[in-house]
Amino acid sequence: MNLLNATRSELTKQFSTSVWWILVIVLVLYIGSTAGGMAAVIAAGETGTLGGASTLPTGLGERIPRPIYGLATAMGYVFPLIVGTLLVTGEYRHKTLTPTFLATPRRGVALSAKMVAGIVMGLVFAVAAVGSTVVAGGGVLAVFGIDPQLGSAETWALLARMVLALVLWVLVGIGLGTLIRNQIAAVVGILAFTQFVEPIARLGAGLVDGLADVARFLPGAASDALAGDSIYAIMGGGADQPLDWWAGGLVLAGYALVFALIGYAASWRRDVV
Repeated sequence: MNLLNATRSELTKQFSTSVWWILVIVLVLYIGSTAGGMAAVIAAGETGTLGGASTLPTGLGERIPRPIYGLATAMGYVFPLIVGTLLVTGEYRHKTLTPTFLATPRRGVALSAKMVAGIVMGLVFAVAAVGSTVVAGGGVLAVFGIDPQLGSAETWALLARMVLALVLWVLVGIGLGTLIRNQIAAVVGILAFTQFVEPIARLGAGLVDGLADVARFLPGAASDALAGDSIYAIMGGGADQPLDWWAGGLVLAGYALVFALIGYAASWRRDVV
């Protein structure tokens, strides 16, 4: 019952602010427009209307919709990651952690409630991200006369794995927020790592013998493996052979668990200052 009440409190705090829906709108516009544009370029390349000018992969056959839908995780994962981080660091920034602990003295329960609330928030962002790629990307493909493959069980399995990946990213963010108290430092660090450090590392790993296997276990690579058929993987993203989808899911969940455990032991249990 304590966990249920604490989770309800967390959800009330999150949905009573404007941050979540502003991020959802930005996510839908960003991912939707990118998916629509990429679908147009790939479809035009497949149908020959670009005259071979496209640098995106062609000859995908029935796989055409999958990398387009996969943009929801390949590019959109940073949104739920930041949301998860804000779930925790916002408490430090706005000095609301003391009332949270007074209402829920057992700090393990308080952190667990944030995790459960994060899953709910992750589902919201996952539906928004996946839905925007399916509507925009699938719609453009249909205009070009290409089957969006929405009647395929494989496509729906892909979409389900993408939802799972985005939910796990929220939990990774919560773990990071527990570990890094400063909100600005946490957000800047996330953007630097996801947009620069890991992409460069994954691309560079393909040039050095032995590093490709290591790069497979980076969080972004694990997320791509879980979702499958991302545009990054199709174009060659460092690792010669990605992890199996279930292994990618376990690795991503492992990041969330390790960050949360370290953060709980090193930071969450400390006095609030």
